[in-house]
Amino acid sequence: MIFGFDPLLLLVLALVLAAEFVNGWTDAPNAIATVVSTRVMAPRTAIAMATLLNVIGTLTGTAVAATIGKDIVDADVIDLVTIGSAMVGIVTWSTIAWKFGLPTSESHALVSGLAGAGLATAGPHALLWAGWQKVLLGLVFSTFFGFFGGAIIVTLIYRWFARRPIGTVRRLFGNLQIYSAAFMAFGHGTNDGQKFIGAFSLALLLGGVIQEFRVDWWVMVLCSMVMGIGTSVGGWRIIKTMGMRMVKLEPFQGFAAETGAAMAIQTASVLGIPLSTTHTINTSIMGVGAAHRISAVRWGVVREVVLAWILTFPICGFIAWSIATLARIFFPR
Repeated sequence: MIFGFDPLLLLVLALVLAAEFVNGWTDAPNAIATVVSTRVMAPRTAIAMATLLNVIGTLTGTAVAATIGKDIVDADVIDLVTIGSAMVGIVTWSTIAWKFGLPTSESHALVSGLAGAGLATAGPHALLWAGWQKVLLGLVFSTFFGFFGGAIIVTLIYRWFARRPIGTVRRLFGNLQIYSAAFMAFGHGTNDGQKFIGAFSLALLLGGVIQEFRVDWWVMVLCSMVMGIGTSVGGWRIIKTMGMRMVKLEPFQGFAAETGAAMAIQTASVLGIPLSTTHTINTSIMGVGAAHRISAVRWGVVREVVLAWILTFPICGFIAWSIATLARIFFPR
């Protein structure tokens, strides 16, 4: 024991914080990719704004944290090794994808990591259908609400501002895009930021620090600050892929993509549905580009991004399963 804590618990909590840092490092840049690519905001200014609003968003509720902590895996049949193995899978895969500039989904990585490690620990009984229903619903929100939200908003802008001078439109939406990017950054905190708060609290429960699942204020502050530090490190590779390579965006298109994605994310957060903010903003950008013309979307880049999404589930699940299995062979408890 170290200061009354099991060393394994301390290691697992450190791994959760490492995953939260990676979340801010690789996922949070999604919130500001379009506002940087349209040159409405300088990268450093945008990252500072995203850092602040991610932290604020994370502190606004616990519905998503509760879903991750209580409804994805059964706390009665898993242990700290399960949580730690899931975090190793997340950090490993997300770092590899970042190296290639691919925006990964920490949401998908987290649930697949917990699933893989849970299966290694207790088999299929470790998985809870109630939480996985919300995960599947999150896929609907991020895919369809993201795509059509962005497409509908940009179509309305085309109709309402068709006769306005392009310079006037750019100035107007250049200003408005600052607010839509802020909305998106706040939304990332309310959903993605809370997921690792749930994992941290679950680790405290399994380590015996708390007797029933709850989210304490100090956990929210600690995790939000770690994610904020990760965001402040930046994610230029991710910003370049999403905001510049996928679709060439005007400020009004960036506004539409961010607003459509943020509305979907906020709705899901209120309902306690964990969704991928990466997936949501990506599909919203695709919807905005496709509303102009299908060829405006660089589908080759889209294929790379979609491939990263698809690979996240099996790769994170397999890494987590492997780590949990090996841990039980070499360090039986």
